[in-house]
Amino acid sequence: MTSYTKHLKFLLFLFLVACAAPQPKSSIDTILENFHNSKSEYVMVAAHRAAHKIHPENSLPAIKHSIALGIDIVELDVKTTKDNIPVLMHDGSINRTTNGSGKVEDYTLEELKKFRLINPNGTLSEESIPTFEEVLNLIHGNIMVDVDLKTDNVKPIVETVKKTKTQKYVFYFDNDYDVLKEVLNLDKNAMLMPRAYSYEMADSALNMFSPEVVHIEPSFYSLKVSSSIRYNEARIWINALGETDAMIRKGETGEAMDKLLLYNANIIQTDEPEIVLSYLISKGLHN
Repeated sequence: MTSYTKHLKFLLFLFLVACAAPQPKSSIDTILENFHNSKSEYVMVAAHRAAHKIHPENSLPAIKHSIALGIDIVELDVKTTKDNIPVLMHDGSINRTTNGSGKVEDYTLEELKKFRLINPNGTLSEESIPTFEEVLNLIHGNIMVDVDLKTDNVKPIVETVKKTKTQKYVFYFDNDYDVLKEVLNLDKNAMLMPRAYSYEMADSALNMFSPEVVHIEPSFYSLKVSSSIRYNEARIWINALGETDAMIRKGETGEAMDKLLLYNANIIQTDEPEIVLSYLISKGLHN
């Protein structure tokens, strides 16, 4: 046997060993595994309108920044244009977040793309309003998406998720249960997050949808409601938005997070995802 043949056999041996060895999980594998394990101690972080402290809210750069930070979920607001194309926009109009005015529904996509998104410091960016399809192609295999439905025209939204084959990364949020029922009519396997404003409403949502997540309000956050949701194998979503995020910005992160985690909420939506993520990692709750 020549030395060349021996070398080839050795390389083949190394290749076979590498193939047989357990492969490390990707970040999205870890995210999905924990998302579907409501009893996991892993607390997930959701970036409200993506990471928008530097970049425009609901923009592609804000989503890319969320991915780079290692955030689990981006919360994005989706509407449809005059020509039935899903795009990202939170408000009833485009006045606050772009250099245009009026409603998304009154423009075609081509017309909307002429406007530019506004940076957090008030200057005009080079970014246009992204389509939902652009977003899903970007997040594919990187991060989960909470779709905050800002329209009852949900068919184009669900069809876009199917088209991009991103069903396992996307879940739908609304407080209108008829809208969520329509989502299920369009995709029986769609993942849902109903919003509840009381223990009774949370119980109703659990019975009606068997959802992956229930969005609760701090006003009725208790061990009773958390235990019920976890017993039904769903995750508990709670917001840090507003007063709690203000505490975090002031450096009172420990006190703020103690309030949020008191009764085992395990998805935290925040405008300060980087700080919240860092805190959870330091406490062994996001490893």
